[in-house]
Amino acid sequence: MITRKVEIYTWTYCPFCIRAKALLDKKGVNYENYVIDGDEEARSLMAERSNGRRSLPQIFISDLHIGGCDDLYALERQGELDSLLTA
Repeated sequence: MITRKVEIYTWTYCPFCIRAKALLDKKGVNYENYVIDGDEEARSLMAERSNGRRSLPQIFISDLHIGGCDDLYALERQGELDSLLTA
């Protein structure tokens, strides 16, 4: 099983970021974590990738914008997350 590239933009103490990473960790997913605490340039880049969304976290799987923490957990509840994570 090959896991697709997963990227997540976070703030260090953001509870939603921590919760999203906990789900990815539980599933054994390796991900690139971009901690952008106070970095407006990085946040603007994230917003460009996420169709203007500036809330955190923002999650991408193989450059597909998944959304935030609630979106990630919704995919898990619907049984769709595993198929997005594997190639």
